[in-house]
Amino acid sequence: MSDMRTVSLRPVTTAGETVVVPVGRADGCGRPVAVVIADRNGARLRPVVDVERLAWCAVTATALAAAAMAARGAARRRPAIGSVSMGPGGWVSLKGAPLPPLRPAGRRPWWARLLRARRLVVE
Repeated sequence: MSDMRTVSLRPVTTAGETVVVPVGRADGCGRPVAVVIADRNGARLRPVVDVERLAWCAVTATALAAAAMAARGAARRRPAIGSVSMGPGGWVSLKGAPLPPLRPAGRRPWWARLLRARRLVVE
């Protein structure tokens, strides 16, 4: 595979006897993929982080997440009560909406006991 071969770029000599040799891909993209550091202790290969590729991955992930959220929002079900409109005098009209089911007559919530609220029974 030709894209797996590497090419050594121009070596750089730093202070002392340390030589830094950037290593790039053979396709000629010009960006180093690793650095060989040679000194008295031997040679070490250090991979180079490609910041541009990381940025593109982050942008792509953000775009996919935004598209998924938009699709989920578009596929959301309509509310069960239909449209809510303001009636004359500012009251809220829920025409055609069924009555909500009553809770079972079990233990009342703490706030209902605190306020001594009574259950509204519609007959």
